[in-house]
Amino acid sequence: MKRAAALLCLLIAGCAAGPDFQRPSPPPVERYTAEPLAEQSAGAETAGGATQRFIRDMDIPGEWWTLFRSPELNSLVQQSLKNNATLQAAQAALRAAEENYLAQRGALFPSADASGSATRQKVAPVLSSPLNSNASIFNLHTAQLTVAYVPDVFGGVRRQVENAAAQAESQRYELEATYVTLAANVVAAAIQEAALRAQVAATEQIVKLESEQIALMQRQFELGAIAEANVIAQRVVLAQAQATLAPLQKQLAQQRNLLTALAGRYPSEEVAERFDFASLALPIELPVSLPSKLVEQRPDVRAAQAQLHAASAEVGVATANMLPQFSITANIGSVATEIASLFGGGGGFWSVAANATQPLFRGGTLLHRRRAAEAAYDQAAAQYRATVIAAMQNVADALRALQYDALALKAAFDAKLLAEENLGIAQKQLQLGDISYLGLLTAEQAYQQTLLALVQAQANRYADTAALFQALGGGWWNRPSLSETKG
Repeated sequence: MKRAAALLCLLIAGCAAGPDFQRPSPPPVERYTAEPLAEQSAGAETAGGATQRFIRDMDIPGEWWTLFRSPELNSLVQQSLKNNATLQAAQAALRAAEENYLAQRGALFPSADASGSATRQKVAPVLSSPLNSNASIFNLHTAQLTVAYVPDVFGGVRRQVENAAAQAESQRYELEATYVTLAANVVAAAIQEAALRAQVAATEQIVKLESEQIALMQRQFELGAIAEANVIAQRVVLAQAQATLAPLQKQLAQQRNLLTALAGRYPSEEVAERFDFASLALPIELPVSLPSKLVEQRPDVRAAQAQLHAASAEVGVATANMLPQFSITANIGSVATEIASLFGGGGGFWSVAANATQPLFRGGTLLHRRRAAEAAYDQAAAQYRATVIAAMQNVADALRALQYDALALKAAFDAKLLAEENLGIAQKQLQLGDISYLGLLTAEQAYQQTLLALVQAQANRYADTAALFQALGGGWWNRPSLSETKG
C-alpha cells in the first residue's frame, strides 16, 4: 500500500496540466520556386556584372557582409553593431526576459520570510492583563519565521515557468533578427549611396557632354550653319540635366545621414566611410539553404515558434487553475516583553497548516480563460505558419530578383554601349550636316536614359544579393550570441 501511494505521488509530481509542446514540422517542400533554379546567373563586362553561382545547402558566414570585400563596409557594420541604439534596446529586452524567467522559476521552491515586531500597549482597566505581573502597560516583542510551499501537483507553476522560458527564447531570436536586420540595413544603405554617387557622376558626365555640344553648336550658329533655335533648344536640354543634380545630391546627403544614424551617431558626427561601386565586390558564390533548414535559420521563424510554445504553456496554466490547489505553511517564533528575553523559555510558539482548495463555481471564468488560451494557441499556430510562408517568399523573391537582375544588367550594359556609339555617330553626322538637330537630341536622350538605367541595374544586383543573405537568416548561428553583449 505504501509503495502504491509513493508511486502515485511520483506520477502526480511528474505530470503537468495541458498539452506538451510539439515542435512544428518543417515545410513539406523541396525548393523555393515552382521550377528548379538555374545553377548560375548571366554576366556582363561591367561593375557588378560577374556571373553568380547558386550553391545548394551552402552555409552562411556569420559576417556575410565581408563577402563584398570592402574594408569601409566592414568597419561601418562593426560600428553599427557596437553603437546602434535599437540593437542595444533589444539586448536589454532580452536581459529583462531572462530575469523574468529566473524570477518565475523561483515559484517552484518554498518561500521563507523572517519578521519581527515591537508594540507598546495598555490593557483597559475592565480587562485583566495577559501578563503574570498584571501590569496594564507593557511592551510586546515578537520574532517569527514563516515557511510556505505550494506543491506543484498538476504542473501549473511549471507551465508558468515554461511560458517565461519560451518568452525569453522568443526575445533572444528577436535580438538575432534585430542584428541581422541592422547589418542588412547598413549594407543596403551603403549600396544605395554607391548608386547615388554613380547617378551623380553619370549626370555630371551628361552635363559635361551637353555643355561641349552647346559650345560646338554656338560656333556653328556664329558661322550661320544652324539656326539660333537649335542652340536654345540645346541649352534647355542642358538646364534640364543640371536640374536633376540637386535632387540627387539631396538624396545623397540624406543617405549619409542614414548611414550615420545606423552607426549610432548624430548627423553632425558623420561617418568617414564613403561608398561607390568600385569599392564593392559582388559575391560570386551564393548560398541556397534547403527549405527544411530555413525554419532553423530564420530568427523571425524561431521567435514565432517560441511564441507558439509560450501559448501552449498558457493552455496548461489555464487548465491547472481549474484543478485543486494545495499549500503548506509553517510558523515558528517567540514572544517576550523584553527583546533580550526573545527565544527564552516560555515564549516560543509554532504552527503547521495544510490547505487544499478546489474551485467549484467561478461563473464560468476558469473555463472561458482556458478556451481563450486555446484560441490564443490557434492564433499563434496560424501566425507561425504565416511567418514560415513569408520567409519562403522572401527567399524566392530574392532568388528570382537575382536571376532577372543579371539579365537586366546585361541588357542595360549592352544598351548603354549601343547608345554611346550611336551618340558618337550622331555628333559626327551633325558636324557634317548629315542629320538634323532633332536626330542628335534623340541620340543624347537615349544615351542619358541608358546611362542611368545601367546604374540602377548595378544597384539592384548588389542590393538583391544582400537581400538573399538576409532572407536566408544572415548566418547568426555562426557567430557568438549577442545575449551577453551589453553594447
